[in-house]
Amino acid sequence: MRARVKLVDGMMFVGESGSGHAIVMDGAPEYGGRNIGIRPMEMLLIGLGGCTAFDVVQILRKGREKVTDCDVEVTAERAETDPKVFTAIHIDYRVKGRGLAPAKVERAIELSKEKYCSASIMLGAMAKITHSWTAIDEAEEAEVASS
Repeated sequence: MRARVKLVDGMMFVGESGSGHAIVMDGAPEYGGRNIGIRPMEMLLIGLGGCTAFDVVQILRKGREKVTDCDVEVTAERAETDPKVFTAIHIDYRVKGRGLAPAKVERAIELSKEKYCSASIMLGAMAKITHSWTAIDEAEEAEVASS
């Protein structure tokens, strides 16, 4: 796996993945940026959310669950001094499907957390990561939640 990051202007960089996709990163104006791109630390949170969401949906679909939507919200706290590492991260999942089994949603999240999500496992070495979830069964329009 490879990535390349190139300075464009001021504090704006373009990051390009080995698979050929690009994203603009920029700093806040107080650091010389123009605030026209995502911050690098925000990208880490998005990567974490994407990694675990991918796992959860894939695990559920392999288990023949009919997942129609998955929304993962990641919130984090950072240290006040440099290096301003993440100290606490919370991941909240909202998984929707037809005939969705809440126990399978919970198990998929556990498997992602403990075995499959490399981003979560790496960041968990530095920050305390907590999870909550809601399973929404479209067939019954019922919600089951856990924290």
